[in-house]
Amino acid sequence: MKWIPSTLINSVLLMAVLLGFQSCVDDKNDIIDRKYQLVWEDAFNGAAGTSPDATKWAYDIGIGPGNDGWGNQELQYYTDRPENASLDGAGNLAITARSESFGGRSFTSARLNTKGIFAQAYGRFEARIKMPWGPGIWPAFWMLGENIDQVSWPQCGEIDIMEYRGQEPNLIHGTVHGPGYSGGASITKSFGFTNDRFDVDFHVFAVEWGVDYIDFFVDDNLYQRLKPEDIPGEWVFNQPFFLILNVAVGGNYVGFPTPQTPFPQTMLVDYVKVFKEVN
Repeated sequence: MKWIPSTLINSVLLMAVLLGFQSCVDDKNDIIDRKYQLVWEDAFNGAAGTSPDATKWAYDIGIGPGNDGWGNQELQYYTDRPENASLDGAGNLAITARSESFGGRSFTSARLNTKGIFAQAYGRFEARIKMPWGPGIWPAFWMLGENIDQVSWPQCGEIDIMEYRGQEPNLIHGTVHGPGYSGGASITKSFGFTNDRFDVDFHVFAVEWGVDYIDFFVDDNLYQRLKPEDIPGEWVFNQPFFLILNVAVGGNYVGFPTPQTPFPQTMLVDYVKVFKEVN
């Protein structure tokens, strides 16, 4: 999920051809057994229709700072209404994109963030999510550098823990953006199923991030490891990042809804957890 104008990501997407879950990193990239302590979480418990905890989440409102669909030609108007973001009463946050006229747009949705509330450098960042399905639907769980207002994007850095194209229900993507490797030049890899879909059940999407690595996981299956030597520009992942959850409608990355795209579209988030590494 990009912050400012970008073109369709054209980096090579290496699709994992899997029978069930399998790691698609090279043999040299063995999983490291790290120890973590929980430091922040939201389990989204509460009555149905309740707004998310305001001590943990803020909202992005509207169509973006440049009135350009958040730099991606997205079609939705982001709101803070419970119709677009609320608890479902079953322990989940429901972020719902709707086909409706609002704010000069034909769709609404929600984008929640922890900017100015919570940010952390390094650790494990994870969420358990069930996807929607439909062409032109773009859910994401991602992070931006806390210094974005000072240095702008992409200098602030971006870690896309999970991005999903609604027309590809068996595939998710993990990506980083930074100076010299943003937009169409981002560093990205995909994780896929042959016999399952991400809109059928919940799955855990995570990164484990340290001074000189970012590891990407689906249900604790490591599928991508990035190190400074893998990056063609400056490694800008040595500062606190804040969290973002959203469902976009349309945009450069995902394409646009079709007459076959059903609405409303809901991404369910069971929890978000952040851990710090301990010795």
